[in-house]
Amino acid sequence: MNEKKQNMQIEFIDVDKYYGSFHALKGINIAIPKGQFVALVGPSGCGKSTLLRSLAGLEDISSGTINVGGSRVNDMPPRKRDLAMVFQSYALYPHMNVRDNLTYALRLKKVSKEERARKADEVAAIIGLEDLLDRKPKELSGGQRQRVAMGRAIIREPQAFLFDEPLSNLDASLRVRMRKEIRALHERIGSTSVYVTHDQVEAMTMADHVVVMRAGVIEQQGPPLDLYEHPANCFVAGFIGSPAMNFVPGTIDAGGQSVTLQLDGSPKIAIAHKLEPGRSVLAGLRPEHLGLVDVNTKGSVPITLSAVEATGSVTFLFAKGSPEMVVVADGNLKANPGDVLGVKIAPENVHLFDPETELSIVNS
Repeated sequence: MNEKKQNMQIEFIDVDKYYGSFHALKGINIAIPKGQFVALVGPSGCGKSTLLRSLAGLEDISSGTINVGGSRVNDMPPRKRDLAMVFQSYALYPHMNVRDNLTYALRLKKVSKEERARKADEVAAIIGLEDLLDRKPKELSGGQRQRVAMGRAIIREPQAFLFDEPLSNLDASLRVRMRKEIRALHERIGSTSVYVTHDQVEAMTMADHVVVMRAGVIEQQGPPLDLYEHPANCFVAGFIGSPAMNFVPGTIDAGGQSVTLQLDGSPKIAIAHKLEPGRSVLAGLRPEHLGLVDVNTKGSVPITLSAVEATGSVTFLFAKGSPEMVVVADGNLKANPGDVLGVKIAPENVHLFDPETELSIVNS
């Protein structure tokens, strides 16, 4: 076994899962090195939670292999897989205080009272709940309860941590704070983590490696910025990034090294690689890469605003037309529906996709 293989903490090899005739997971292959933070992301029903539950042993797979720590675990019961799971619901025992919730699994293992107390103090320090060990769950905030749930997982010292949308029940500001805390905890412990979320911002900001799923298939996986900068297809391009990428039909010009977009003014954009003249394409334009200029600037694209959403830090501009364009502008911009503005498209930020297969043709 080579060194790279030995370093793999978790492996999915050609994993399929059927519910009757429904094919929920289709040929899943993922290799997770020890200590890596991996996010499984995708829309509801894409199979990400099924994949996590299959790893935990809560679901049986139909075919393929799941390895944990170099051992095949397909037929191994959950308790023997040495994995700790943190669920969306905190699942704390309401009649127990924080200390007893943290140490419940150790009690079942007949760990001594002194050792349980030592570990509870140690974990409470890690999760920042040293002063709350005697409180019951009802006396804690949502964020504190989620920390207890994480602490209960940490105290077991598992091979890996599994997170199933753990922040979904929290409000927006607390989600941001807990996002940072979970990532800091991962760095401190040096554990392997697999994190399921439908929120691409969570995936992008927390993970070392992002797996984008749709309908039971992995559409693309890799470092977060690779997926953002080099999406493999329209789905990944539209899913990663907020607001979503604009897609504009276009045609490769006679010389094969520029594309004319179906927008007002028929703007012509240079492309990095020579393509077949006359070929139809979809041009992907990220809203944050569209720059506002004077509408009379040469080469600019005129847009008429249908809606304006000011958030303070940025302003979202929605342009009339089919397709509708979204532009991210400075938060100080003063604009109103009906205004006509100029947009400049930088060639280096244009992504090209095949309109039939939706696969990437040229990535900048």
